[in-house]
Amino acid sequence: MTLTHRVVACLDVARGRVVKGVGFADLRDVGDPIELAEQYERDGADEIVFLDISASTESRDTLLDLAEGTAARLFIPLTIGGGVRSADDVGRALRAGADKVGINSAAVVRPAIITESAERFGSQCVVASIDAKRCGDGWKVYVRGGRCATDLVAIEWARTCVDRGAGEILLTSIDRDGTRSGYDLELTRAVADAVSVPVIASGGAGRAQDVVDVLTTSCADAALVAGILHDGTTSLPAIKQALSNAGVATRPSES
Repeated sequence: MTLTHRVVACLDVARGRVVKGVGFADLRDVGDPIELAEQYERDGADEIVFLDISASTESRDTLLDLAEGTAARLFIPLTIGGGVRSADDVGRALRAGADKVGINSAAVVRPAIITESAERFGSQCVVASIDAKRCGDGWKVYVRGGRCATDLVAIEWARTCVDRGAGEILLTSIDRDGTRSGYDLELTRAVADAVSVPVIASGGAGRAQDVVDVLTTSCADAALVAGILHDGTTSLPAIKQALSNAGVATRPSES
């Protein structure tokens, strides 16, 4: 059986609206999250990711409300992340309708959150979200929305997350985020080669061919796209067609 690769539509949410920026900064409003999620599902997205990029408790509550409203309308998996600090938070997100939950900064502070969440809810719903930035010959892990550097090496940290029970890695290149210059293929391959779970490549998509490149050369299982969909630079049907033309197996778009 041929395994299909996934195209994941990402919605960065702040105060109930979808926003997009460059290098995690200079955010601009791009639309309503529920409307966009429904549109992207119709266009052929295999999954939707909601990321709460605001640190306030109010925004996290807003995201859970949005997740509940969105999950009731979607037939494809929904991942939500941002502000998850405990296994109880993971449980709240799952009860709100998420299929998977992304854990980022809290895992760096206390890695046991991954183990606790996996033991309570299963590895299949625990996503280790890693924001990485090149440092010399390698990549370091950043937290707090990509603003704070840590001493963690991205490849080693990905292995640790998987050892603790993460069932998937969402890997974002801070250097490429919003630049539309293509994914960091070297970073993605290095992490994908180091772990035994699926890796979602994120950061840098500028055209359909970039998605083809990352799924054919980096060992990524999925590619995350955001700004190029929001702005209409390309579309999910166009991405799926480009992948089909390149011989990459995907779930076909209905549009």
